[in-house]
Amino acid sequence: PKVTVVLMTGYATVDTGVEAIRLGAFDLLTKPLIDEELLMAIDRALNQRQVLEENQQLKAQLDNKFGLDNIVGNHPQMKKTFEIIDSVAETKATILVTGQSGTGKSLIARAMHRRSDRRDGPFVEVACGALPENLLESELFGHVAGSFTGATGNKEGKFKQADKGTIFLDEIGTASPGLQVKLLRVLQEFQFEQVGGAKTFTVNTRVILATNEDLTKSVAEGSFREDLFFRLNVIPIHLPPLRHRPQDVQPLVEHFLKIYCDENRRPLLSVHPDAMSALKQYRWPGNVRELQNYVERCTVMAETDELSLELLPACVRGDAPKTDAAVFRPLDDASLIEEFVYNGIKKSDDAADDLHKRIVDPVEKELIKQVMDGCNQTQTKAAARLGINRNTLYKKLKEFGLEKNGFEKTGNGKLKVNPRHTKPQKAH
Repeated sequence: PKVTVVLMTGYATVDTGVEAIRLGAFDLLTKPLIDEELLMAIDRALNQRQVLEENQQLKAQLDNKFGLDNIVGNHPQMKKTFEIIDSVAETKATILVTGQSGTGKSLIARAMHRRSDRRDGPFVEVACGALPENLLESELFGHVAGSFTGATGNKEGKFKQADKGTIFLDEIGTASPGLQVKLLRVLQEFQFEQVGGAKTFTVNTRVILATNEDLTKSVAEGSFREDLFFRLNVIPIHLPPLRHRPQDVQPLVEHFLKIYCDENRRPLLSVHPDAMSALKQYRWPGNVRELQNYVERCTVMAETDELSLELLPACVRGDAPKTDAAVFRPLDDASLIEEFVYNGIKKSDDAADDLHKRIVDPVEKELIKQVMDGCNQTQTKAAARLGINRNTLYKKLKEFGLEKNGFEKTGNGKLKVNPRHTKPQKAH
């Protein structure tokens, strides 16, 4: 089936040539046959075959790099994500991928494109947050010459470039109100006009969007259109942060080690147990992207065939100094609760106490301290401001090591006088 056909005839007409090409012939030569003409036809046929083979190899490489097999995850929510991708990849439904920065939203979008019937079409990615508001509309929909200062010629937008393919709009939460209106129409009708133009374009484009923001909160605050949110949130996919799926750390490390060892042409590194333990215990604020960067650094810097604990950054090893700012910081209550659920903690008194101490107590203690300071240590005013009665406040002060009448507990459990509440002695 892959053989290349060159026809030769002594009775060639225009209709003969058209019919031959329509049926799949590569070329049509006429008698008398000239050797150079035949050699040129063979050379062109071989070059075309080589191009086709290279194209197939490149597609295979794209599948390896951006296919679903390249996304590592044993966590239940990741497995659910894979199931969603399999079930909706062939559809045209709009996808909204949410998750913190570095969780792999772009990889999910590319994997869905590679798994769909649009895989041979273009995949166009646009980082909405990286472009100024006045340029983003032109970037997405194109413009005509003279539509604004600097528009010296016509420009084809990303939506037009992604026709019969997929467009991935990252950081969609940063879109301006004006752009949101235009996006709503595109998602509903797949029609748009260029900036400064009157011609209406219709495209057949799959739209995948991503954000690291809470769009429901943005809708409530009025910064994001509610109708647009419902239109783009047809198929939601949420990627949990890496700290919520510690069971995925080891397979991710092994996956990235194989990639970077192959790239740097060195034997596959093993991982020392102490290093793996440190990697699993780290909180990963930068998520999978941070882990990937650290693995690449270790692969390049390793002088032996082992990824040792010493190769890891101080923050991963736990050697980084702790600052006062880390004592109290805004806590993501929902994320911490979710972490407990994902780690399989059952409902028990001990677990409930631990959960309360980790999440509620630090916030509540800091809040009471600040309110007491704001009320000049007057418990009645502080209780009213906190919305609790004075007895409850008194119990909380004792529970958190703070005492009324200007006393608070020291590190050894003894009471010391708060200088703010020492009264001046009367003159004798």
